[in-house]
Amino acid sequence: CALSQPAVDDRLTWAVHNNAVWCDTICRAHGTPGRFLEEIWINSQPSPPFYPNAVTLSGAEGTAAQLIAIRNLLEADIAGEWAVKDSFCTLDLAPLGFRPLFEAEWIWRAIAQPRPDGDMAGVRWTTIKHASELAAWEAAWSGTPIGEASTTTRIFLPPLLEDEDIAVIAAYQDQRIVAGVIANRTGNVVGVSNLFVPEQDSERFRAGCIAAVIDAFPGLLLVGYESGHDLEAAQALGFETLGPLRI
Repeated sequence: CALSQPAVDDRLTWAVHNNAVWCDTICRAHGTPGRFLEEIWINSQPSPPFYPNAVTLSGAEGTAAQLIAIRNLLEADIAGEWAVKDSFCTLDLAPLGFRPLFEAEWIWRAIAQPRPDGDMAGVRWTTIKHASELAAWEAAWSGTPIGEASTTTRIFLPPLLEDEDIAVIAAYQDQRIVAGVIANRTGNVVGVSNLFVPEQDSERFRAGCIAAVIDAFPGLLLVGYESGHDLEAAQALGFETLGPLRI
């Protein structure tokens, strides 16, 4: 029998929860875990670069509780600038001193969608298993030239490799990493994030990234968020939009 398709609200809730878990996982790997409250995930310690200190978990009905939690974070005097991921675009944070960084769209890809054809001659797809490989993956992700030491703080640390619900995927060409993506599983969905591809054959490499995620976690919905050209590229691979978010 055919699988029943979940409601849009369910898919959106799953995507938001998956992303909040990923943010918490990254923070935990750095020894600074956050806390899940009913309406919002928060972290009163500095988060790694590019990661927020709060992710809302519900829409307008949770606004009051979310604003209280955000005000408490402000009082915690977190070092440096930090961000809130307004998952449902329902908060007005300007009165609290926040400014918008960007907006994006939550996306999802149905199980019934065919696996993309990402096979390419001379390209080997693999899941990273060792810390040295992870360091090389992050260097490729960040655009650090080969042979040069990175001058930025590491984000993706070895504890991630011990989690069976996470797959750090790399595409090797001529013995170097040229593309990659991270997949994290929560319940019946898999989050797709940190996807990077070379300019040449970008569409094929992007298809290969999604195919590798499907191979790592078969039979599950894919979720994530994108904007601009990356959103258009995801839609070309069968992803559909669920709703906006704001950082």
